[in-house]
Amino acid sequence: MPSSSSPASTSPPMANLPGRPSLGRLVRTILRQVPDLPRLRLSSIDSIEVDDQLMRAIAEEERLMPHFHLSLQSGDDLILKRMKRRHLRGDAIRFTDAVRRLRPDVAFGADLIAGFPTEAEEAFDNTLAAVEDCGLTYLHVFPFSPRPGTPAARMPQLDRGLVKERAARLRQRGSSALATRLAAEAGQTRNVLVERDGFGRSEHYAPVRIAGEPGSIVSARITGTDGTILFAEAA
Repeated sequence: MPSSSSPASTSPPMANLPGRPSLGRLVRTILRQVPDLPRLRLSSIDSIEVDDQLMRAIAEEERLMPHFHLSLQSGDDLILKRMKRRHLRGDAIRFTDAVRRLRPDVAFGADLIAGFPTEAEEAFDNTLAAVEDCGLTYLHVFPFSPRPGTPAARMPQLDRGLVKERAARLRQRGSSALATRLAAEAGQTRNVLVERDGFGRSEHYAPVRIAGEPGSIVSARITGTDGTILFAEAA
């Protein structure tokens, strides 16, 4: 969905729009009809929503940012089925591989849940491995918490300590992936959208410490990182 912080969804995001446009058609229409829009970023995208038009937009539209946040939830097929997700692990890997062929510098994030009921150690290991297999950089990790009245709440629950431990391990994997990505940015010139004075985001959603007027896009040279944020100066 065109957004910076859309929640994960299990239903097609365009289902209530006139004509039920595909995601790719919606993206291309927005970019065509709003020529002054400097950048468009997608988040909470489900890999099975992807169509040929979206892939063409990724390849051709410079204003479509090279960063996509996946509503992945798990890297294990059995857990995904028990979550009633519409995608499988392979769908996410195929999507990230295909996008990376079109935009080699692309960055991916994902929502991941640790400790879903019945999650065996092998299933959790599959989720850990998905960070590398999909090339994920920005992780939103949530420890599973049962919601009364839902099917998941009636499933066999994991020990709360184990759930928290798995969430911590996932976050650590994400922190390492982010640090590696940020380290590779040194010396690059990026266009940074200043969100507030002293802080902005690059095209790849990397956090950047830079001076500038909020709402402006600044051409910036990346001078370094502390592993969690980039440092930059106006180019």
